[in-house]
Amino acid sequence: MNVDFLKRLLGFAVLTVAQVFVLNHIHLFAVATPLLYVYFILLFPRDYPQWAILLWGFLMGVIIDAFSNTPGVAAGSLTLTAALQPFVLRPFIPRDSSEDFQPGMDTLGIPQYTWYAAILILIYNVAFFSLEMFSFFNVLEWLQCIGGSSLLTLILILVVENVRRR
Repeated sequence: MNVDFLKRLLGFAVLTVAQVFVLNHIHLFAVATPLLYVYFILLFPRDYPQWAILLWGFLMGVIIDAFSNTPGVAAGSLTLTAALQPFVLRPFIPRDSSEDFQPGMDTLGIPQYTWYAAILILIYNVAFFSLEMFSFFNVLEWLQCIGGSSLLTLILILVVENVRRR
């Protein structure tokens, strides 16, 4: 086993435990829940194999679903986000960067990283709450859940990324 795999496995475990035991119990204004585990997908470098990103995303989603009582919702949403991550990352990467470019605040810069994270978080939350509600009967509640959770998740990810880079 290499060190990169062990670091990724440790990050997987920490984010999963934090989500299941702490963050799933936070419901700000009854609509916003921080979904920090999306951060795991944001961290994959440019040269990481697409199949591996999809596998990591699906496995994390299945584990989150098992503990959160949301059968298939997180797995489907996280797999979609993992499938789109390389394509969302591509426009933000500088042209002269190496093949093993690691996205982060220190490599992309704060504005670029914020946009990159916001796009993937929004994709995840739209898929997550569309599958969870499985109805557009109450569009206002759907939009509040997407907006509130996206904003709360983005703020939390930016804080974690800022602490991690120091």
